[in-house]
Amino acid sequence: MTPTLHHAATLVDILQQVRDEAVRRGRELTDKGKAIDEYQVHAERLAYLATEVEAARALLTYAEAASTHGDGESGEMALGFAAEVAQKLWSLADTHLADFGWSEAFLAETLGRAEVKAALRAGAHESRFRQIGRAVLARRGANNCWLESEIALMTRDSVRQFARTEVAPIAERVHRNDELVPEPIIQKMAELGYFGMSVPEEYGGGGMGNLAMIITTEELSVASLGVAGSLITRPEILTKALLRGGTEAQKRKWLPPIAAGQLMVAISVTEPDTGSDVASVKCRAEPAVVNGRQGFLINGAKAWCTFAGRANVIALLARTNPDLRSGARGLSLFIVEKEPFFGHSFEMRQPTGGVLQGHAIPTLGYRGMHSYILNFENFFVPAENLVGEESGLHKGFYLQMAGFAAGRLQTGGRATGLAQAALEVTATYATERKQFGSPLSEFQLTQYKLGRMATHVAAARHLTYAAAPAMDKDEDAAVTAAMAKLLACDVAVWVTQEGQLIHGGWGYGEEYAISRYVVDALVLPIFEGVKPILELKVIARTLLA
Repeated sequence: MTPTLHHAATLVDILQQVRDEAVRRGRELTDKGKAIDEYQVHAERLAYLATEVEAARALLTYAEAASTHGDGESGEMALGFAAEVAQKLWSLADTHLADFGWSEAFLAETLGRAEVKAALRAGAHESRFRQIGRAVLARRGANNCWLESEIALMTRDSVRQFARTEVAPIAERVHRNDELVPEPIIQKMAELGYFGMSVPEEYGGGGMGNLAMIITTEELSVASLGVAGSLITRPEILTKALLRGGTEAQKRKWLPPIAAGQLMVAISVTEPDTGSDVASVKCRAEPAVVNGRQGFLINGAKAWCTFAGRANVIALLARTNPDLRSGARGLSLFIVEKEPFFGHSFEMRQPTGGVLQGHAIPTLGYRGMHSYILNFENFFVPAENLVGEESGLHKGFYLQMAGFAAGRLQTGGRATGLAQAALEVTATYATERKQFGSPLSEFQLTQYKLGRMATHVAAARHLTYAAAPAMDKDEDAAVTAAMAKLLACDVAVWVTQEGQLIHGGWGYGEEYAISRYVVDALVLPIFEGVKPILELKVIARTLLA
């Protein structure tokens, strides 16, 4: 092990020790999470601490493996990131010592040990990040990190070529004109098998697992978050819900056309008055017989249903127990079939009198798919479209959460891809732009900033990559996906805004793509679980239980 990796391992081991003790005391404080709402601020601290330590461990594990293949830069990044986490934790722990329940002696024996301080100071030194920054500038920010799997490497190369040649040239036009994803993009992605990468082969998919799917999502998002990077997220969410709770007949009916890209999917959970509190969903589905068919009539409003216009099916979470006190236990998941529409509003009328109306919500960024407010009036859904059929009644919340775990993992990939895009254009701009007689790339501060940006992108990437096989082994490993989503989204927001500052005034103009990346990144900490809810209700609750 190199001295750099040794220092990084020293820091990560101590961070792990401190994190474990923080969580142990947090369990005592909150009665194993039962009183989490009485300690929300501290629970959020614990959730973020655990996430950053997990990322430091993932980056170190990757760096140790990559170093045997000639990649020394990842070791520098692993040490730099671990040092920044340790530096932050030291300040946090010292300030909130009583909340953590530690003694001064505990800090002295862990973060305060001489060899730990030495590793922290070495890792956090500006020269390290400037060194990383110079390497990033030399390759214009490109990501060519070592991948152990040949399939993963081939996936990255092929998707990157498609994304750069087919998606990138139209991304800016779609964004500025608020257009819909062009049909040729969908068709080509379908031909390449992107919609079925994690669908089992027996149902017409590629069965390639989560890592290949994440790498695909990441590379598509480098080209455009809205035009391509998010297209496979919604099918993935419905796929996971069907695999978890659908009948065999439903799997065989729906999964093959989803995998083939023949059916575009939208997900409808949020309502105008209900966001993160999913258990409070009010849109109702009432049993009914229409034209001799047993089924349900849907009535109510939904909000922020992305891609609802173009979608062929909507995975809809609706209340089947009218008693609101039933909460999550009164919700069911339906597959609502509809015609595709290509504008900013639509209306679909059923011969039996049901109506579905949709109006796109104007947004700052994340354009290309459009997010809709929906209104259902006696819209009929046949009984066989209730996921799980009779056995799935009132189990929709749990099936939806299984799908959301997959969505969060994909969002880790989406956010990493967007941050990577910002890193690349910023490194290119800094190399070409001159101020005070020199390229921006020659200034120490530019090198330092780019070095930190690249390091945090690497941490987000390898935390997400580590979460992928964890979910392959156990679909209930939702906390790892949530951590990947939490960190990667924050990294994307920060990196895009740092990149915009390096662009100076031009970063505020639409002439440069960085302005699009900034507004696109703003949505990432919101969807698939808004940041505070993700921290408290998913990560902290799981850690403290």
